[in-house]
Amino acid sequence: MRPGDLAPDFTLENQDGEQVSLSQTLAAGPVVLFFYPAAMTSGCTKETCYFRDLGSEFAAVGAQRVGISMDSVSRQREFASRNALDFTLLADPAGAVAKLYGVKRPLDLFKVKRTTFVIDRDRQILDVIHNELNMNAHADRALTTLKAKGLAN
Repeated sequence: MRPGDLAPDFTLENQDGEQVSLSQTLAAGPVVLFFYPAAMTSGCTKETCYFRDLGSEFAAVGAQRVGISMDSVSRQREFASRNALDFTLLADPAGAVAKLYGVKRPLDLFKVKRTTFVIDRDRQILDVIHNELNMNAHADRALTTLKAKGLAN
């Protein structure tokens, strides 16, 4: 998946067990879809909490944050609760959406490549962010991309 490609639509359960589709979510504005390897691990907690802490900045550009991992719905619920997350977490336990987006690793031990997709309302991918080491890079660059596209309310 590269900038300019159309993001594949999908439907998964969120941390509350509700069905959520990408197309439904995009109806409210651009989506920053970030894949993380595992809930409640140190790096993923740091990354996810940074997305939480920048909530007002994402709101200012009309964007929604959506985290996705191969964890179960119940684990996503616990992760969201422990960290007071104010955005959707999606459960992809079989890794079907991770595979669709090209981020599933061949070995389930490491699950997914830490990757963020900035997706405009028309499902066009504006940016793809890869960084396994800098947990703040994903949110920072996503905001930069959205601001550069003039996607402000």
